[in-house]
Amino acid sequence: MWPNHAAPTGRCSRNVAAPANQKRVRGGDPEALVPPTNGEPAACDVGRAVSRAGTAACTGVCAVGAPQHGLSNRPPGQKPPEMLSVSGLSVALALVLLPASAEALKEGECEVCIAFLGRFYDSLKDNEVAFNNVDIEKALSKSCNDAKGKENRFCYYIGATSDAATKMINEVSKPMSHHVPVEKICEKLKKKDSQICELKYDKQLDLSTVDLKKLKVKDLKKVLEDWGESCKGCAEKSDFIRKITELMPKYAPAAARARTEL
Repeated sequence: MWPNHAAPTGRCSRNVAAPANQKRVRGGDPEALVPPTNGEPAACDVGRAVSRAGTAACTGVCAVGAPQHGLSNRPPGQKPPEMLSVSGLSVALALVLLPASAEALKEGECEVCIAFLGRFYDSLKDNEVAFNNVDIEKALSKSCNDAKGKENRFCYYIGATSDAATKMINEVSKPMSHHVPVEKICEKLKKKDSQICELKYDKQLDLSTVDLKKLKVKDLKKVLEDWGESCKGCAEKSDFIRKITELMPKYAPAAARARTEL
């Protein structure tokens, strides 16, 4: 490791003679050795110097940033604390300066939340409800009592149903009282509970044209469930079709008229 030279003694010498191919520069005490520029190995390596006589001794300062006393015990490749601090600050600044659009909802995301709250907001204006937290929450609870399917599940998640485990209805009423767009309200709700924006509407059947006889029994049951109805005593597919046909004028009058005209 130290050809033709004695091994380092571990003792420091304040004055070390520079080899002939190196320059001695002043800028501190003791003097620092400048590495050669002709591709030869540097005599000064992180606090160590090889004197002209061939004995190894450590200098107080050998390179910019090297410690004044002794060698650094930092593992190879590890950055100095100053560099780590600067790197951490850079990352923090990058996170702060990220565009707000990175948190915006994607197309089709939160469809139940946006659709339900959009209709609810319009109903508040149509019914001239006062835009304050108390009145909005009362109206929201009433709307949720009539909600079915995925919209009822949404109401459960925000705590607007009697059996809800958590209550964050104020996360809707407060921003809505200030006329915050429903998309922004849903963005905030998503941060509170990601399940809210995972809700999606089931594919709706066009009852005006669909052939009920070609539907599966589970699909026929789903139509009745969406209406809040059931078919007690129904055993055959024909029983479910008959029940849907009877109730269609009540729940889907336009579809019932269209089927009559066919």
